[in-house]
Formats: sequence, structure tokens, C-alpha cells
Amino acid sequence: MESESESGAAADTPPLETLSFHGDEEIIEVVELDSGPPDPDDLAQEMEDVDFEEEEEEEEGNEEGWVLEPQEGVVGSMEGPDDSEVTFALHSASVFCVSLDPKTNTLAVTGGEDDKAFVWRLSDGELLFECAGHKDSVTCAGFSHDSTLVATGDMSGLLKVWQVDTKEEVWSFEAGDLEWMEWHPRAPVLLAGTADGNTWMWKVPNGDCKTFQGPNCPATCGRVLPDGKRAVVGYEDGTVRIWDLKQGSPIHVLKGTEGHQGPLTCVATNQDGSLILTGSVDCQAKLVSTTTGKVVGVFRPETVASQPNLGEGEESESNSVESLGFCSVMPLAAVGYLDGTLAIYDLSTQTLRHQCQHQSGIVQLLWEAGTAVVYTCSLDGIVRLWDARTGRLLTDYRGHMAEILDFALSKDASLVVTTSGDHKAKVFCVQRPDR
Repeated sequence: MESESESGAAADTPPLETLSFHGDEEIIEVVELDSGPPDPDDLAQEMEDVDFEEEEEEEEGNEEGWVLEPQEGVVGSMEGPDDSEVTFALHSASVFCVSLDPKTNTLAVTGGEDDKAFVWRLSDGELLFECAGHKDSVTCAGFSHDSTLVATGDMSGLLKVWQVDTKEEVWSFEAGDLEWMEWHPRAPVLLAGTADGNTWMWKVPNGDCKTFQGPNCPATCGRVLPDGKRAVVGYEDGTVRIWDLKQGSPIHVLKGTEGHQGPLTCVATNQDGSLILTGSVDCQAKLVSTTTGKVVGVFRPETVASQPNLGEGEESESNSVESLGFCSVMPLAAVGYLDGTLAIYDLSTQTLRHQCQHQSGIVQLLWEAGTAVVYTCSLDGIVRLWDARTGRLLTDYRGHMAEILDFALSKDASLVVTTSGDHKAKVFCVQRPDR
């Protein structure tokens, strides 16, 4: 044990009592190493050698450090200490989805590969109730606009809705294999897309139902527009439809060169619903006017655009658009790619502004409301915060031992809630000195 501490002391700045074990020359060497700004590589080596349990008391209160209270029974992340404040560990398999209650941002619902969904409290991870009865992986979960209802959906197409205050199931329905699910922004109305190409819309709990029939292929992603009167749905054949929810008919259909050359993976809308972004496995993100139904911009990552010799099949296999979104305060859009690229595009000039590289594929991105900060979660199990104005990494949060599969951000951006292949959901407190 003594030899280990002595070899560690040569790499780290040794505590005073350790110096007595070294000769004068070695003391001089230590002082010289510490006299100038530390080299990043040296710091990285030091971090590998630090015993965080022994150093914790010394680093407590260090404003620049990210050392947080240790949690009982929580294992460290793939690459370092656990930055999370709360860990929810009742799932017994990968946790696929998470959503926060929009009214208070105090509750989370998570669904997983264990065929289970849970509603729990963010402050301490306490279980409120289990959304029981699913027989397949729960891939969709969310609260209604007023937080009174919570819906869960599994891969087989079984959807269930509970009253949050009474914890009682109030509605269920079996649709086709489920692709996506979303609550209406202003009414107790639930929408879902299924593998048969249908988009469903139900009033909950009375069950009044309307279907919007797409092409004969899965409705892979969808989003209700902010006006609550229209929804944009993307399909596996590369087409996009903007639906009139009241009439039940498509207002615009984008197909052929206007659509995508591969399945849709994600859609997003700006604040007033005048523009949408669509993303696909064809590596393109398309900017569409919801008024005219016309494509007004096309974005591709430079790494793909600079490889013209790649065939369409190769390109699709190597990369795809995984997530996208609009900044609410600047004319910027963010696109996250499977190859780990976060691209920030200027919508006014339709040019690439910044390209931020991740160590592994981006799973999802979210913009912080009222700022130009974009959050990403990726397959390396890390949440990162980026300043979209400069392309600079602001900070990151670690704690998962496997890939992050979904995450949610509280309205005031004080909390990030993540779900992972390590069977855990975690709550991180966001601390930013710039606000």
C-alpha cells in the first residue's frame, strides 16, 4: 500500500505529510511541476489517479469543481464520478423514455425494456405509482398539458392513461405497433403513430377517436404544431404530411424530391409553428414552411457532403439525423447526427455556423428556453451543454454506466433527467456560472 501511495504522489501534488518521505531533489521537482499552468494531459492523468473518496472532504466547497455528494448504492459512471443528485433504480432493464410533468416539473414518468413504467418524484426519487399492465417494452410516456393525466405506450401498441392524483387507470386502447406518442399542447387529447401508417387521435378519457391514414408504411415520428390545429407526421417512405386535426385531411404532402430519400427519424417545430424541421436517415435536415408546404432550406453535415464517392446506401448506414430543434431567441437550428456531430445552422443565411464533435453518436438534443444553449445526450453516457453562439462546450454531466437513451429538461433548465441502458434514470442539477 505504501508503494502505491508513493507512486501516486509522484503524479499528483502530494499532501504535506507525504513530502517527508522524499529527498530534497524530489521536493524541488514537485514544486517545479506545480509552478506553472497545468498541462491538460497532466490533469487527465491526475484525474485517473485520484481516489475520490479520500479527496472528497478536501474538495467540498470548491466552486470550480463538480464534486457532488456521494450517493449510497450508486456506482460511478463509465468515465468518472457520478455527478447526479438523484438516481431512480426501480427498472430492471434499459430505460427507454422519460418525460416531466409540464405544470410543476416535480414529477417524472419513465418507461423501459422491463415492460414497466413508473411515476416518481424528482426531488428524492420516491415512487408515486407504477403504471402497470404492459406486456411489452414501454417506449413512450408523457404527461398531459395540465399534468393531471399520464400516458404510457408499449411497442405492441397498448396505450394506457392514469389520473395522476388518484393513481387510477382511466383509459386504455390497443392500436398497432407503436412508433410515437404525444399529448396535445392544450387539451386532454392524445396522438400516436403506428407501424401501419396511421396516426391516431383520442379524447381522453371518453375515447372519441379519429384516424389519419398515411401511406402503407410506419408513421415514424410526429409532432403537434403550437396552434393545436395541425400536426406534422413523418413516414418510413420519406414522405411528410401536415394534417388538419379537425378536418382529418392532409394540408400539405411532401414527397419525391421535396420529401426525404429514407425513413424520417425526427421532426421539430419553431415557437410559432411557421417552420418545421424534418430529419431522416438520408442525413438531410429539411426546413419547411407550414404555410406553403414548401422546403425552404436543406442542411447536410459537411463531413458527408465532402464525400461524394459514397453511395446512397453506404451514406445511410454510416450516418443519420437523430434529433433536431430550433433556438427560441436566435435564428439558429441544431441538428444531431449518429456520427457524433452537432451542427449549428444559421437559418437566416442557411449556413453552417458551428460543428461540435462528440465521442459517440448523439441520441437527442434539446434547446434551453430563452437562451442559445443546446443540450445533447449521447451513446457515451454523457450530457453536454453547448453555447450555440460560439460552439463552445460549457460543461458536461456524467454518471451513467451505459448509453443515454432519452432525456428531459425542466422549464427553468435547473434539472436534466436522463434514462440509460444501465437500467437507471438520473437527475442532474445544472449549475451554470453564466446565468
